[in-house]
Amino acid sequence: MRLILLGPPGCGKGTQAALLCRRNRLEHIGTGDLLRQAIREHTACGERARPFVEAGRLVPDDLVNDLIAERFHREDRPERFVMDGYPRTLAQAASFDQVLRQQFLDLTGVVLLTVSDVEIVRRLSGRWSCPQQGCKATYHTISNPPRVEGMCDNCGTLLVQRDDDHENTVRARLIVYHKNTEELVPHYRAQGLLCEAAGEGAIEQVYQGVMKALNAQAGRP
Repeated sequence: MRLILLGPPGCGKGTQAALLCRRNRLEHIGTGDLLRQAIREHTACGERARPFVEAGRLVPDDLVNDLIAERFHREDRPERFVMDGYPRTLAQAASFDQVLRQQFLDLTGVVLLTVSDVEIVRRLSGRWSCPQQGCKATYHTISNPPRVEGMCDNCGTLLVQRDDDHENTVRARLIVYHKNTEELVPHYRAQGLLCEAAGEGAIEQVYQGVMKALNAQAGRP
C-alpha cells in the first residue's frame, strides 16, 4: 500500500496517517520529520534547509522536492508508505510522480479528507497549549477546555496560542490550501487514484471511512 493523504490544515491527516501505518505496516513520511532528520544527519539537503528552518522561514518547493527524492533514492527506500503533508502543490506532485517512476513504484491511492472550513476554523482557532517545558499540555476551548479559563490544569501556567492558530491566520491558510488543492484534485483524479473520505467524526469512524474509500477506489467490496 502506497498512499498520499490530502486535506486542509487541522483535518487530522497526521492522526490518520499514524493509524494507517500502525495497522497496515506502512512508513509515515512527513516533510517536517524528514527535514529534521536531514539537518541532524548533515545531508546535502539538510545543510541547504538549515538556514530556512533556523530562521523560521518556509523551505522552498525545489528543496522539499530534493529532500523527498533523497529519501526515495536511499538503499532503505520505503516500499509501503503514507505521505503526510506532501505533495502540497501541483509542482510538488509532478516532481513526486517522477521520483516514483524512477523507483518503479506505483501509488495505491490518494485520499482527500474532507472537512468544512467552518469546522477547521473551530478546531484550530480553539487550540491553546501550555508553554512550560516538561508540560506542553494542550487544550481546546470547546472540546477540551481547562478547568480554569486560560490556565493549565497541570501546572497553572498561563496558556498560549500559536500564531498559526489565530483565526485570521487559519482563514489565510485555508485560502492557500484551496488554491493548491484545486490543482491537485484533477491531477490525481485523472490518474484514477483520488478518493474522498469524511474527515469529521470520531477518529475510528474517519479511519473506517478512509479504508472504505480506498477499497471502493480499488474495486474491492
